[in-house]
Amino acid sequence: QVQLAESGGGSAQAGGSLRLSCVASGYIDSAYCMGWFRQGPGDEEREGVASFGYDGATHYSDSVKGRFTVSQDNAKNTLFLQMNSLRPEDTATYYCAVDVCSGRWFLDPLNYRNQDYWGKGVLVTISS
Repeated sequence: QVQLAESGGGSAQAGGSLRLSCVASGYIDSAYCMGWFRQGPGDEEREGVASFGYDGATHYSDSVKGRFTVSQDNAKNTLFLQMNSLRPEDTATYYCAVDVCSGRWFLDPLNYRNQDYWGKGVLVTISS
């Protein structure tokens, strides 16, 4: 079982920055891939924001490309999301997710259906 714990959420003004962290714990007996997702107020589904593969490859949604940066620490148990130039439409609950780097993950790493484990999420609120 894998546990994920997000932190770093909060409030900021438009144009500001926030940094989210996700610490993974528990046992994974294979390479794993991680990502950030978000679900805004009233959204029915979670939107893939950024992914980080076991090989360091990254993917971003068009809505955050150029503004958000995903990274991982050397121990590979913490995933970060640096969010710059924040906009009110970035307001959402942000979730960290892990997959065992399955074939489905590589086909679409930003698809929330292709993740195995989830954190509880942190709220990010951006005011104009």
